[in-house]
Amino acid sequence: MTAPGSVLRDSSVITWRNLRNIRRMPDLLLGSIGQPVMFLLLFAYVFAGSLGGDAYREFLVCGIFAQVVAMNAAFTTMAVASDLTKGIIDRFRSLPMSRLAVILGRTTSDLSVNGVTLIVMSVTGLMAGWRIHGGVGGAVSAYAVLLLFAFAMSWVGSFVGLLCRTVEVAQSAGLMWLFPVTFISSVFVPTGNMPAAIRVIAEWNPVTAVADTSRELFASTAPPGFPPPGGWPGERPVLYAVLSSVAIIALFAPLTVSRYRRVASR
Repeated sequence: MTAPGSVLRDSSVITWRNLRNIRRMPDLLLGSIGQPVMFLLLFAYVFAGSLGGDAYREFLVCGIFAQVVAMNAAFTTMAVASDLTKGIIDRFRSLPMSRLAVILGRTTSDLSVNGVTLIVMSVTGLMAGWRIHGGVGGAVSAYAVLLLFAFAMSWVGSFVGLLCRTVEVAQSAGLMWLFPVTFISSVFVPTGNMPAAIRVIAEWNPVTAVADTSRELFASTAPPGFPPPGGWPGERPVLYAVLSSVAIIALFAPLTVSRYRRVASR
């Protein structure tokens, strides 16, 4: 058993290593920012006129926040797969360090990337007309929930990355499940306008809870005619978003560490 202090020390080294890689290859960071900025600008200026104008932009930006922290799990998947193919994992295995630290270092460094991404998206949203109406406390709470969900999704991304044998496979696998997860949600449109079967899935989708939490804590109003969130998660978005994030971490953290041990023992 490795002492908690050793795990934290080892994971901090891995975190710093991963962040230095981003500094040397800034295009990795640009990739995680470019896609959500594109979605925001396209929907804000191409579709907003038909969906509610300025009010829809307020609705949209909070949804994009949830989408971006979920979609960044794909970059975690590719980063883990890249380390596997380059033999970095074999080097880590030969060192006297905790195996948990390797994955914890990856998820922590990606949490930092998500923080930078949220800053850029917030600035972009302000330029598009979005405003924070919920005060400082609400804004801090909203960003805290977003980062908690980002941390949870990075564990999912790490697990998927450990299942892939090449970066090319990881690139496809990392996005294949994320697109339906983020689009069958309230990111772009309210769940109340969806067909019955899809609506139930969307209402219980954690991405919907995180998006609705952002709207509630930032006090962003929906356009007139948009139905309010429905179901138990819609009535308690903050609670459900936090519980979902904790549940995802509790499920995928041991699965990821177990999978890493099998991969590292080959």
